[in-house]
Amino acid sequence: MAKVILTTDATLMSEYDGNEFVGFAACAPALIPEWLYSKILCPPVKSNGTVAAMANCGTRKIEAALLENGLSEDDVLVVRPHDIRKAVTSETRVVGITSNDPLGLGPASSTFSDLMDRRPYSAIFFEKIVRHPAIRKRNVRIIVGGPGAWQIDEKNRKRLGIDCVFTGEGEITAPKLFDMAMNGNNLPRFVHGDVVPLDKIPNIKKPTINGLVEIARGCGRGCRFCNPTMLRFRCRPVPRILEEIKVNLDGGCGSVLLHAEDVLRYKAKGAIPNPSEVIKLFREVKKLTPRIGISHFAFASVLAKPKLIADLSELLGIGSKRTPWYSGQVGIETGSARLAKKHLRGKAMPFNVERWPELVKDAHSVLAEHHWVPCSTLILGMPGERAEDVEKTKDLVYDLREYKSLIVPLFFVPIGTLNESRFFRKEKMLPEHWKVLGACMEHNFRWVYKMSDQSFKMVRTPFWKRVAIKGIIKILEKKLKPYIMRMNEGISPIAK
Repeated sequence: MAKVILTTDATLMSEYDGNEFVGFAACAPALIPEWLYSKILCPPVKSNGTVAAMANCGTRKIEAALLENGLSEDDVLVVRPHDIRKAVTSETRVVGITSNDPLGLGPASSTFSDLMDRRPYSAIFFEKIVRHPAIRKRNVRIIVGGPGAWQIDEKNRKRLGIDCVFTGEGEITAPKLFDMAMNGNNLPRFVHGDVVPLDKIPNIKKPTINGLVEIARGCGRGCRFCNPTMLRFRCRPVPRILEEIKVNLDGGCGSVLLHAEDVLRYKAKGAIPNPSEVIKLFREVKKLTPRIGISHFAFASVLAKPKLIADLSELLGIGSKRTPWYSGQVGIETGSARLAKKHLRGKAMPFNVERWPELVKDAHSVLAEHHWVPCSTLILGMPGERAEDVEKTKDLVYDLREYKSLIVPLFFVPIGTLNESRFFRKEKMLPEHWKVLGACMEHNFRWVYKMSDQSFKMVRTPFWKRVAIKGIIKILEKKLKPYIMRMNEGISPIAK
């Protein structure tokens, strides 16, 4: 029986029918019953008894680090939260839980839960797993890590009965912690993991959800409101990336999702992409599978090397019947050059940040020409923001209306070098903020129905689920229309 159990909350143990970006539904306020959310949007991955067939990439990295530091496969078990009751036994010494958003304080979840006065699914499901009776009735240690671990302070650590909260990179520091836990030693309440040298990042041993493979860590652009941009930029070598892709394909993944903060800057020495290295990577990956997705990219990288977008589109057949469009997450953050200069100067490199709104529009033009669809974020309430900054953001959203894309407005969350600032809340919203929300909702409803239909065909979503999700979109559009009209006038639709 396993000494170490690794798991996640339920929102991180789903393939979302092959569409990683549907996973953002975990940040939504709990407006429909949990069972229905799980059935339609978040069905769990398959399992072989108590062993999860696929798992979150971060969890797989910790699993690999433990296995490379002396534990056997019998000692370490990665399980779905649905199977935790069967997995935890008298032999279990420690349970490690990965979470992206344990308290619902991340940008997306804090925005929508604050607006709707409801907890997001991510927080609900995290509390369910950390308080699970199967864990509590055993004398096991609980270590919580993952990108959202920063949310857990001392008060919530005690409230939730967590022994150790782990932030930062885990492959070097985590094995030492788990060893301490297994030997009955006292654990520190909070630990920040050491930065892991490139050659010390272990390869995953078993498949990740949606075939996600990390090709680079860090960013280096230095946006003040973001944690990854503060990390040193490191790119993993092609052979190691291909080895992990083979693990995923052999394990039943039908595609690969290349992950980096900016996939277009793979092997770049500075802000300007290195097209030959990017194309080389994609060509090698394509030899293994033609189904290649990406997680993130940057508008500045698009403009710095627009031919790279054209070449990738040709290589991947983007714009064809099989792949009508291509997508990744990207940050607009603001339409104000003044605010961009203050908080995200590096995001515009190698261009002048004072041209930020123009750069965003020009990048959209390049992307549209080659059938790329950006899924963009905005940040409302950044420190020092003025009404005229928000107005410029609204104007930029309207300028982007003709481009197929999604734009998600988020409330400012105090992380990165701005971690001493305060959360932005709906009580602080100006009329201009409501106008931005209304503009974004109009923009998204303009495109989401058509995009969802094409996306379902690309990932072969079951017919009944297509009908259900498209029906939900239509109902939401109809019900939200009067609220959007109020927002466009700068009026809070939730004012009493």
